[in-house]
Amino acid sequence: VGNSFVLACPPNSNIIMVTWKINPNVGGACTLGYRADQNKIDRTNCSDSINWKPRSDQDPALEIQQVEVTHEGKYICEVVTMDGNFDNQYHLTVLVPPTLTLSCDGEGNAVCEAAAAKPAAQISWVPERNSSLQTKSHDNGTVTVLSRFTADSTNLTNTTCIVSHLAGNQSKSITC
Repeated sequence: VGNSFVLACPPNSNIIMVTWKINPNVGGACTLGYRADQNKIDRTNCSDSINWKPRSDQDPALEIQQVEVTHEGKYICEVVTMDGNFDNQYHLTVLVPPTLTLSCDGEGNAVCEAAAAKPAAQISWVPERNSSLQTKSHDNGTVTVLSRFTADSTNLTNTTCIVSHLAGNQSKSITC
């Protein structure tokens, strides 16, 4: 999420026409077309964040700026050349890193939250102790995971929450 991303299409010096067909999981389809004989680009229902990588006449790649979860879906590039027709198909999945918060509740338990991640984050604790886990799914496809580290009779000076996620791991420590 938030980064730019480029989808490649087979480059060829004999390009006659290139069409990107985009079918997002949410929302309507979008099409980008390029005709070399007219040096013309056509757009149908595409947001401003989806565009040709500069120089569509030499490289028919597609650039998505400021990637969002709504960009997920099927992307098909069709290239017509003097040598034949070629296509590439992609299924774009967007990773959303969690927002990590760590706090203490009123009973002296550490509470770790990995909010709005896609896919859901995994939470573990150091030292390992009893913990409870709650998950909440959101309409935009993200998931919040909350873990409560159960305090016991021993006096722990420091507790660390470790959040594991495909977009990167994080950790925070707290004394409750």
